[in-house]
Amino acid sequence: MLSKNKIALINSLKSKKGRLKNNLFIAEGSKLFDEMLHSSFKTKFVFGKKDWLSKIENHHENSECEYFHIEENEMKKVSSLTSPQEVLALVEIPKFKYEHSEIEKELSLVLDRVQDPGNLGTIIRIADWYGIKNIFCSEDTVDAFNPKVIQATMGSIARVKAHYVDIISFLKNNPNGSNFPIYGSFLDGLNIYKTKLENHGLIVLGSESHGISQEILPFISGKITIPSFNDTLNRPESLNVAIATGIICSEFRRNLMIYD
Repeated sequence: MLSKNKIALINSLKSKKGRLKNNLFIAEGSKLFDEMLHSSFKTKFVFGKKDWLSKIENHHENSECEYFHIEENEMKKVSSLTSPQEVLALVEIPKFKYEHSEIEKELSLVLDRVQDPGNLGTIIRIADWYGIKNIFCSEDTVDAFNPKVIQATMGSIARVKAHYVDIISFLKNNPNGSNFPIYGSFLDGLNIYKTKLENHGLIVLGSESHGISQEILPFISGKITIPSFNDTLNRPESLNVAIATGIICSEFRRNLMIYD
């Protein structure tokens, strides 16, 4: 049976304040647990149901983890999911770092005010798929260690670094111009399917409701758009930001294969 302190600790991590105070986040489910255990992240506490613990007893010999048996009714009290999983782990929040020299040679994403946890988690997963190692988030973007974000990443949070920065200061400190393009996704940009895209630089994406902030516009060197093939008046106003990210990343990588 879990102590009240452990239950309180787990529940506190559902808020950003609690995560910052304890420097821990929640990872639920066997897949996420395995991803965390085999990453550079440090798993501190593991709460598993009896059958699950008996199955993994001889497979995960990690002395840094503390394992606890948790009952079904206790898991329901602490789980963030509609259908609680068989294991819940508490993992240390890493201190992500980056080098400007590294960023200058690669593609990175910049997210401006993306506030839906599911969207951010999916974007992190997309970045992982397309080999993008760094995402720079505005300070008012949803926390990457929110339980809903972690769940949506399906483990990709272990391979993609989500940095929280003052976007304006960050853009000022990066080179601009033809040698380091900063792309922005806009409704009135150049057709992405007809534009030669570089294999390095930044791709800026804004929230669905507000788009890219006005303060960021002066830093954009290339406006791009995903054209709609629906020419009726009833077409959607915009794409979901995570879907748009997937299409844009795919097109950048396709260009690399064509022009490299």
